[in-house]
Amino acid sequence: MTGSTRGITPTAPTDARAKARALYEARRTRRPIPPFTDAEPDLTMADGYAIQRELVPMLLADGDEVVGYKVGLTSRPMQRLIGVDAPDFGPVLASTRYADGDLLDLDRFISPKMEAEISFVMAERLRGPGVSVEQARSAVRGAAASIEIVDSRIQDWRIRLADTVADLASNGAMVVADEVVPVEGFDVRLLGMVLSRNGEVVDTGAGAAALGDPFAVVAWLANTLGEHGLALEPGHLVMTGALHAAVPLAPGDDFRAEFDRIGSVTIRIAAGG
Repeated sequence: MTGSTRGITPTAPTDARAKARALYEARRTRRPIPPFTDAEPDLTMADGYAIQRELVPMLLADGDEVVGYKVGLTSRPMQRLIGVDAPDFGPVLASTRYADGDLLDLDRFISPKMEAEISFVMAERLRGPGVSVEQARSAVRGAAASIEIVDSRIQDWRIRLADTVADLASNGAMVVADEVVPVEGFDVRLLGMVLSRNGEVVDTGAGAAALGDPFAVVAWLANTLGEHGLALEPGHLVMTGALHAAVPLAPGDDFRAEFDRIGSVTIRIAAGG
């Protein structure tokens, strides 16, 4: 598996639309589909984004709205697992946003897992190319504690790179704390995180797990979006990637992610989910 797209023509638009329609129906029915790469193992990251670009308008036509972006594959272990050397991204949709402490019904998902992340809220428009880490830092209003629910419309999480990119980078939902904390005066790379399930610590992490610096994630995203004719806009949320291994969800679970300096965020799983 490889993340390279050099010299490879993306999926033809008609084929991309058909694949996007299959993903759309999988999201609607909660019935997963086989990996596209089973039948077409040579599909690339560029193919995945071609499918994603067809899928997003289908979701927006239902009344949804893009409120930001998530970046995945920001840790070296995940990049090695998928066989890439760069992250991927997908839009964050308004319909998938939950508030701190909300109750989550697992029936909304297919095979969900959770990841604690540092998220940023943009203060200024940011568009590549050429965005630096310092420019990214200056364009951010502040940081918020967050949890991402990752889910896959692909059967049994048998994803390769093109599959997860097409599937909105396997985004399912997000939980974001209300407080947005200014980032001046401390190093987000050193932000520690403790994740607890039902009061028991299950994992820990630090900001540097996300590309070595969460602001490097913002810069990468702005530059990559620029290549797609897109930009980060004021108010957009940027989810910068997991700080630990993804944790499966079970009915009745309560998760709490506590971060140094920026606070905590919780999510409760419905007992009958």
